[in-house]
Amino acid sequence: MVNLTLDDLLVYTDWERQKWRDFVESRGADLLKFKAGEHGDGRFQTIGDIVRHIFSAEKRYVERLSGRPLTDSAAVPSDNIDALFDFGQLSRKELRECIVGFPADHWDVLQELKFGNSTITATPKKIVIHIVLHEVRHWAQIATLFRQNGIPGDFHDFLFSPVLGGEVRREQAKV
Repeated sequence: MVNLTLDDLLVYTDWERQKWRDFVESRGADLLKFKAGEHGDGRFQTIGDIVRHIFSAEKRYVERLSGRPLTDSAAVPSDNIDALFDFGQLSRKELRECIVGFPADHWDVLQELKFGNSTITATPKKIVIHIVLHEVRHWAQIATLFRQNGIPGDFHDFLFSPVLGGEVRREQAKV
C-alpha cells in the first residue's frame, strides 16, 4: 500500500491556500464578492463566504475535538483577503497542534459531536481526514465558480503540487 500521510495532505492544502490567496490578491478582493451560485443551500452567498467556511469548519472541528467553545467566525469579514486568510493560518496552526497533542490511544475512539440539532458519531481520525477532504472539495467548487464566470485559474491538482516531489514542464508550441 502507498504511504501517503496526513502531513502530505496538510502540506498540499497549505500550498493550495497560498495559491488561492495569491490568485485573489493578484486580481483584487472583489473576487471574494463573486456570487456562490444560485443552487446552493443558502448558507453561502459569495466566494468569500465559502472560503471563510473552509477555515471556520477546520477551526470548529478542532475546538470540538479539544472540548473548547466554538468560535463564531461571522466576525471574520468574508471580503477582506488578509483577515480571511490570516484566519485560515490560525485554523491550520490549531489543527496541527491538535494532531500533535492528541492522545495516541484516542484516535480510533468514537466521539459524539453536536451540530445544532444533529449529532454525529465519528472517530477523531475520521474527523481530521474529513477536515482536509472538505477543504479540497470546496476549493474545487470555487475554481468551478470562477471558470463559469470567465475567470480561468491555474492547475491546483495534487499532481501539480510540490508535495512528494516531481515537476511540471510546459512544452513550447511548435509553429
